[in-house]
Amino acid sequence: MLKISLVALLALVAIGASVAAALTTPWLAALAVPLVLLALVAVYDLVQRRHSILRNYPLLGHLRFALEALRPEIQQYFVERNFDGRPFDRDTRSIVYERAKGTDAEEPFGTELDLYRPGSEYLVPSMAPRPVRTDPPRVRIGGPDCTRPYDMALLNVSAMSFGSLSANAVLALNAGAHAGGFAHDTGEGGLSEYHLRPGGDLVWEIGTGYFGCRTDDGGFDERQFARKAAYEQVKCVSLKISQGAKPGIGGVLPGAKVNAEIAEVRGVPQGRTVVSPPFHRVYSTPRELVRFVARLRELADGKPVGFKLCVGSRREFLAVCKAMLEEGTTPDFIIVDGAEGGTGAAPLEFADYVGLPLGEGLMTVHNALVGTGLRERIRIGASGKVATGSDLVKRLLQGADYTNAARAMMFAVGCIQAQRCHTNTCPVGVATQDERRARALDVGEKAERVQRFQEATVKSALQIMAAMGVDEPSGLSPHQLVHRVDPHTVRSYAELHEWLTPGQLLASAPESWASDWRAADPDRFTH
Repeated sequence: MLKISLVALLALVAIGASVAAALTTPWLAALAVPLVLLALVAVYDLVQRRHSILRNYPLLGHLRFALEALRPEIQQYFVERNFDGRPFDRDTRSIVYERAKGTDAEEPFGTELDLYRPGSEYLVPSMAPRPVRTDPPRVRIGGPDCTRPYDMALLNVSAMSFGSLSANAVLALNAGAHAGGFAHDTGEGGLSEYHLRPGGDLVWEIGTGYFGCRTDDGGFDERQFARKAAYEQVKCVSLKISQGAKPGIGGVLPGAKVNAEIAEVRGVPQGRTVVSPPFHRVYSTPRELVRFVARLRELADGKPVGFKLCVGSRREFLAVCKAMLEEGTTPDFIIVDGAEGGTGAAPLEFADYVGLPLGEGLMTVHNALVGTGLRERIRIGASGKVATGSDLVKRLLQGADYTNAARAMMFAVGCIQAQRCHTNTCPVGVATQDERRARALDVGEKAERVQRFQEATVKSALQIMAAMGVDEPSGLSPHQLVHRVDPHTVRSYAELHEWLTPGQLLASAPESWASDWRAADPDRFTH
């Protein structure tokens, strides 16, 4: 027997009485239908078994779900302070919007941050600042095995696929990259016409699904790859090993979403569910990975080729370094994706608890390459919550040569951090395939915003560097980034972290690295 609450009984009695009255009172006749519908909803609430709240509180229980649906907006607009929102706080979002619009990004009356809070960090200014450079430096990507190097900007568009983003969003990002002279990573979803049409420089990302260069059974197709890698817009090729927000897992694109356009771009059958496995078919050992990167460079006619990963085991990465040494070849670049990086959809446990944050990942990769004498051959990109000039400078200090931004670029094209990327209901037309929603995004105007944001952010980074007394990114050092350990103690990154010298692992590995270095096996991934 159903347990009906007093609230439910009173609601049903009131509705029944109102309907009865409507039969004899003309002015209530108009209310009869909605009252009957409410009565039916209440009855359904009582007999359904999915929601206990609705069974005990029919009708009224729906208010709980309505408020829960509005909670993110209430939190973002009325509760959170300027500096403590997540994933990006209001101050960060505002500075991106202002720079994208070309308006001032200054703030009056001082910082709102608690500078004595443990964990806070600051960059060290110089008593002898330098003039601000007017010609932003670029990073030459291309090791000794590369015959067609590329000069990378300090800030570029990070990996976001067509399919995850709307066609208009991809067009705006690439047009902005073309206007500003920086690179646009395609994401692993393939080379679409929207990446190619505006003419911006591309980093073509190849994931475990090999979309765009895929055989019928899901393997890697060398002929397709070579043909598309020859496109003039493709300047570099990036092999995605893992993604920061969800390292070690693949993905599933339901068949209902695989329309004719997506199917053509990804090289998959229309209407059929597509699975991206968590691992690559083309290699299973560090040595095979290094050889495959070299093979991709041959197929790309000497264009720079590298790989992207979210760092986990230091021992595994050292195994890759040993494979590079033994094979005598290296990637031209490595992109380190931090665990704080974004995604359209990921299990919460992976986003929160799997993989190293960007700073630690960067320092691991940088030191491993320095210690094995390989750092001069390989450039390092950094990806993960890079949105401001200070973010950019911090990543350069931690070992990067250049940076990539995804969500900040989304803000530049209008993203409001609604966090509905996985629902196809993005309210501003950025992360959706709904044509009605996507049409709200004006490509020409948003492309200008992307270009302005990148230019202003790099300019901000150069201003900060000049204040630190530095002309070139190579002049930055770990001494210039300070971390507050407790309210009374600060330490520079030079003191807090170990920094290897060139070739140190080959000559005599320090004790803190020795066990990992000895155990690293170029023919096996193990940690």
